[in-house]
Amino acid sequence: MTTLNDFSRCAAQYDPHALPVKAAQAIVRQWAAPVAAVERVALRDALDRVLAVDIVSPINVPSHDNSAMDGYAFRRAALAGDTATVELTIVGKALAGHPYEGGVEATQCVRVMTGACMPADCDTVVPQELVERNAECTSIRFAAHAVAPGANRRRAGEDLARGHVALRAGRVMRASDLGLLASLGIGEVNVRRRLRVAFFSTGDELRSLGEPLDPGSVYDSNRYTLFAMLRRLNVDTLDLGVVRDEPAALEAALRSAAASADVVLTSGGVSVGEADFTKQLLQTFGDVAFWSLAMRPGRPLAFGRVWSGERPGLGLPALFFGLPGNPVAVMVTFYQIVREALLLMSGATPQPLPVIRATSRQAIRKRAGRTEFQRGVADQSEQGEWHVTPTGSQSSGVLSSMSEANCFIVLDHEEGEIAEGQQVAIMPFDGLI
Repeated sequence: MTTLNDFSRCAAQYDPHALPVKAAQAIVRQWAAPVAAVERVALRDALDRVLAVDIVSPINVPSHDNSAMDGYAFRRAALAGDTATVELTIVGKALAGHPYEGGVEATQCVRVMTGACMPADCDTVVPQELVERNAECTSIRFAAHAVAPGANRRRAGEDLARGHVALRAGRVMRASDLGLLASLGIGEVNVRRRLRVAFFSTGDELRSLGEPLDPGSVYDSNRYTLFAMLRRLNVDTLDLGVVRDEPAALEAALRSAAASADVVLTSGGVSVGEADFTKQLLQTFGDVAFWSLAMRPGRPLAFGRVWSGERPGLGLPALFFGLPGNPVAVMVTFYQIVREALLLMSGATPQPLPVIRATSRQAIRKRAGRTEFQRGVADQSEQGEWHVTPTGSQSSGVLSSMSEANCFIVLDHEEGEIAEGQQVAIMPFDGLI
């Protein structure tokens, strides 16, 4: 059996003590296999689910040539010649759902509303605001140059042609997608089953909400942060609470989580002083690819696999992410390392997170050799230029810095000190957090 550790050693820039972020992302990506199970759900239950198969359009959308404007439909032959003004006799009216059934000659037109079927032989629509009607409203006239032949007509199948793919497998269904499928007459879709993610916090000092705080203890915020971030990804969650800093308790929690989930997330217990302990424990019934990243915050991060059985290969497997204990580091490592893996395992096709350039309003301390994700507040000038300011303390324990910020300031592995006025990359929180 190939272990993650064996595989990782072959990866470029592999360093288990300080793995570059991009190398870590590549390793995780290789092992994030999508769940195989598929279920069929009603369209109303498909929001945020991942399509398991391509959706092929069974009909043309629109199903008929129709008017894109309120106006008058006529034959393009009326525009031929050197005439400067076109005069047409109104012979009928077409509304959406109520087509005009008669014929139309070259000197005639039909009053049409937006979405109405184009009358037979008509191929052009002049908008109503460009015409003059006679007093009896029996004819119209307009400048011949005001409209081009074939203008303002939507052809059948222009949006979607029968037999063409409407939505690709791997798409996370959005509100517009539900409307699109409804327009095709599709009421049920095949989707991947939801990914199951178990998570817990480790630490003797942690207390759950509602418990009294002893001297030196703190409330566990990480589980609520993880729950919220997982909820946004529409996965099934299993909260295993707080696990004490005891090998037996941690082993039992990990085995239980592996037996019931596809992915296991923990926070705490993987810092420099405890990394060897976690690594040794997982070597009994799992394997670890890496346990430290060249990033800030989030240096202590373990990634591997864990089995519910007594040794690797026995029982049920799950991917394992051992996140840091500091609250900000939990969020940063989740979004930069874990999020994409969960999307891939859900069967989705992840899109790159948007990154834009902004001018830093102040100098930023940074040393080369690690990727940093500082919290910042970005704003856009009237000229459309982006500026960003760090949110004060960048300590990984200051969770308020995440609440105050609206973006990550992404400082690449090779970058050094940032001068005031220098361009930096920012990753907006909108749509992410």
